[in-house]
Amino acid sequence: MLPPGSNNAAGISFFCSRNVDRTEALSLHKEGKEDKTKNKTKVYTSEFFHTYWESKPLHIIRNEESYFKNILSSKQLDKMLRENLLYYTKNVDVVTYENGERQTHNPDGRAIPASVWDYYMNGCSVRIMNPHTYNQKVRDLLSTLQEYFGTMVGANVYLTPPGSQGFAPHYDDIEAFVIQLEGHKNWKLYAPRDNSEMLARYSSRNIPRDELQAPIKELTLKAGDLLYFPRGFIHEASTDTEEHSLHITISVYQNTAYTDLLEKLLPAALKKASENDVDFRKGLPLNYLKHVGAVNSAKNTSERKKIFSKVKELMHKLVDYALVDMAADQLGRKFMYEALPPYLSVSERERSCKEDGDRMENGVIRNIVSFSPDTMVRFTRYHSQRLVIEESGVRIYYCTENANVYHGEEEQSLELDNTLINTITGLQNTYPQYVSIENLPGDDEIKKIQAISDLWERGLIVTKEPLDIEDE
Repeated sequence: MLPPGSNNAAGISFFCSRNVDRTEALSLHKEGKEDKTKNKTKVYTSEFFHTYWESKPLHIIRNEESYFKNILSSKQLDKMLRENLLYYTKNVDVVTYENGERQTHNPDGRAIPASVWDYYMNGCSVRIMNPHTYNQKVRDLLSTLQEYFGTMVGANVYLTPPGSQGFAPHYDDIEAFVIQLEGHKNWKLYAPRDNSEMLARYSSRNIPRDELQAPIKELTLKAGDLLYFPRGFIHEASTDTEEHSLHITISVYQNTAYTDLLEKLLPAALKKASENDVDFRKGLPLNYLKHVGAVNSAKNTSERKKIFSKVKELMHKLVDYALVDMAADQLGRKFMYEALPPYLSVSERERSCKEDGDRMENGVIRNIVSFSPDTMVRFTRYHSQRLVIEESGVRIYYCTENANVYHGEEEQSLELDNTLINTITGLQNTYPQYVSIENLPGDDEIKKIQAISDLWERGLIVTKEPLDIEDE
């Protein structure tokens, strides 16, 4: 898992299934290039984000079937179905794509293993949605990745029998990382057909083959391999008659575009502009409806030209009222509501409220702990909370108490005294280093200690050492 403070100088290690030195590039075998000394090459994170991210697909070949074996297996998938209440349509889809027609065969009720495997033996692909709800290793992986990318990370698992295809050609609204866990699968990738499909904002319908151009990439993804492709790239995948396929698709960057920032920014900018600039409050010309609108779109009147000219002028002025930080904080608040709780190492758990602090034993409270000015603290993760200044006051929104089910809990937040804004800002800006409470900005030591205690109780603070015990 990525340690606090990991940065983009590391290799493409955010999908490494084992402990590696994150200061070195992860050795990878990539198409078209080969390190003759090790039969592998190195794909650096900087190269990935510069060359491939949001631009073009990347197929990483490892020739190591067991590379991702610790994430999930078909045996563990069977166990997931047996030990949890998964339901068709809500959690499980059984699907086919034959003769140009995509069909979903979901019955009603619980996805009982015998029922699911019967569909599988009859040629259906099985899709498990939100597998992290039922599998700790997948959950830890997604939690780690969401800290790396700074946005919500999701996943679906796909199990396909030999000689089958479950889904029609289509494109998605996410950056996709396909991790092949078992078997192999044959993929076809097609470039976006026009500008509107590039970095698509919404997923497509099923696309008929007669609307497709020639694929830009055809490949076989084998166990241990990874395939990345940007949103908007049309794709389809099938198995051959000799081998099944199990893969997990990790999705990132859904609704994380400048468009999404502007959706938060523009209404607030317009509100501020109308409050501060009389030009925005001036009335439209008399009888303006005679010059604009669908029925007047072919006109070329001077009145119509004046209206368009004025709108352009106001749009230029609107930039001066763009509250970018406020809009970003609204996206951050949304992220906190969607995010998984952060993954904690054993050591971090021992230095947080997960393992440290008051305990009940034989009717007696023991291990009573307290904070002092010299206690060294840091936020659990940079992206485990977001300070948001709103009209109603200052709040910290956080994800540490979120459920493992999407929106399974109410939005979590903590009201903050205005005088502590600089304290929280200092704590955020020193992450991942530890800092003593007394060295955080703010003059009221009691307020600072109480605020840190409140944050600690909600899982937002990790201490450098276990807290001091007041009594035994």
